Amino acid sequence: MTGESMQVWQLRTFGLKNLELVPRAVPHPGPNEVLIKVAAVSLNYRDKLVVNGDLLPELPAMPFVPVSDMAGEVVEVGSQTTRFKVGDRVMGNFWTQWLEGEPPRAMLKHGLSLGGPLPGMLAEYVVLSEDVAVAAPSSLSYEEAATLPVAALTAWFALLEAGKLREGQTVLVQGTGGVSLFGLQFAQALGARVIVTSRSDDNLARTKVLGAWAGINTSQSSAWAQAAVEMTNGNGVDQVLELIGGDNLRQSVEALAVSGHILQIGFLADTELRMPVVPLQLRRATLRGVSVGHRRAFEEMNQAIDRHGIKPVIDKVFTFTDAPAAFTRLDQGPFGKLVIKVGG
Repeated sequence: MTGESMQVWQLRTFGLKNLELVPRAVPHPGPNEVLIKVAAVSLNYRDKLVVNGDLLPELPAMPFVPVSDMAGEVVEVGSQTTRFKVGDRVMGNFWTQWLEGEPPRAMLKHGLSLGGPLPGMLAEYVVLSEDVAVAAPSSLSYEEAATLPVAALTAWFALLEAGKLREGQTVLVQGTGGVSLFGLQFAQALGARVIVTSRSDDNLARTKVLGAWAGINTSQSSAWAQAAVEMTNGNGVDQVLELIGGDNLRQSVEALAVSGHILQIGFLADTELRMPVVPLQLRRATLRGVSVGHRRAFEEMNQAIDRHGIKPVIDKVFTFTDAPAAFTRLDQGPFGKLVIKVGG
């Protein structure tokens, strides 16, 4: 495919208004790389922060292609590639250096992640190292598979790797974005009961269809921690997927059961965390930061998705040329994931 052209969305400088669709040459894979025809990408809150220049400590090389999530088909392989062949359906592993175990120390300094600072996926073709590519679940379409690399793996890693989820436990998820809904689906499929918090009765009703055990409307019950404790007969919840940050962490601590876990994922309200120390100590609880996960967990999650028949919740699918509108929708609080269809 050398010499052919493709379309990419790129930034010459930060800001959504500067996102432009331009032609580029189709890249060629090196010896241990694969060329992927991108079928679909999905958006995360992180992508908005990157596009606006609000997240990365160092500027990526400009012009820069944003977006971390992708699913597509391998159309060419390098001369020494062994993990994949032409025709395989793949996704990209967000943390490119993190294959399993503890994250490499270099991740803390350089943050080598897809979609910032490394080039992103909002293009018709991308090249990845074969070690970064991950086989897509056979039960999902490209649009569904594109939602998995960041949001789904974050929820899975929080619940299974960090929180050690067990059947019969109670999990509380905050909101109805991608991470929260994946957390609901995974926990429910693995035998836990799930409480969802939201400011919308309509959204809470939709989570019941997905298997939520209970819901708390936080616009009507601001003391949601007390409501969660009462729902669990005074015991509290075993895991909280904390997406809001700031003072919200106070209630996450109050909602916990003894030896419970708070998995800190998001910071929609504030990047600073504020909580009382004594309740955390008395509960012998754990507060742990979660930032996506490693490739081994990604592969195990994909097997579980096939095994349990889990289908990602997609709010809306946009065309490739309508990518800026997808970012605008991100600000409106979608129910589930936003997908941009790239190829046929």
